[in-house]
Amino acid sequence: MYQKIIYFFLILFLFFSCSKKEPVVVQEFSDKEKAMEIYQEAINNLDDGFYFQAAKQFSEAEIILDKIEFSARASLMSSYCYYLINFYDEAIENLEKFIKKYPVDKNIPYAHYLITISYYERILDEERDITPLLKSKEKIYFFLENYPNTEYALDLKFKLDLINNQLAAKELFIAKYYIETQKWIAAINRLKTIVEIYSETIFIEEALHRLTEIYYKIGLVEEAEATVALLGYNYNSGEWYERSYKILNKNYQIKKKNKNEKKDDGLIKRTIKRILE
Repeated sequence: MYQKIIYFFLILFLFFSCSKKEPVVVQEFSDKEKAMEIYQEAINNLDDGFYFQAAKQFSEAEIILDKIEFSARASLMSSYCYYLINFYDEAIENLEKFIKKYPVDKNIPYAHYLITISYYERILDEERDITPLLKSKEKIYFFLENYPNTEYALDLKFKLDLINNQLAAKELFIAKYYIETQKWIAAINRLKTIVEIYSETIFIEEALHRLTEIYYKIGLVEEAEATVALLGYNYNSGEWYERSYKILNKNYQIKKKNKNEKKDDGLIKRTIKRILE
């Protein structure tokens, strides 16, 4: 009798044990399948140009993907999709989360690069807010210091030159405003910023010329002469030097450019010619 009762409860126990375990196995498989389905849909939407929908799906897939490398990839792809539709704030926020959450991921340099580019592409022009310029410059310096040998470094060095030119243009724009309103000291300070900080930009010659104009106008002839000398030493054949020189030498005639003058071949062609000689 007792044996039958024990046997009955044993069968009952095994039945409920199996019934409890079976749904768990099915549910686990279902979650994995669902995650991969969402991830694949996100890729399809990315390929089809539905970037916002893809970004949302990649973020959803990141949460439920079972392998961390796939989750990291989904997170990065979500950020990239936001970047593609110019949602730079969302892209930057996602990328910063990615860097904190997956600090040893192999794509960390790319994440920093995409953050930098997101700041860079918010730059409009030199007459507007320079905050994106300064932030982008800060990020570029960070990247070049930490990842100097990556494939992205050369591109960022080029963009750094463009940013410095933008910042110099901003200073020159403000300086010209001060010149028009005859606020000489303020104008001088802006122009000196270009000379001292942005001397390698395309605006350095004009900045020196404007300084010469102001110095001469307010009676600082020695300062004007020194500025012309600096301009002449570095850019002797330039248009801005000739214009500055004429300020101090009224009878000087600015040379007119010969339209038939042969164009400079540039450093690369000159080097090739020298090699072939």
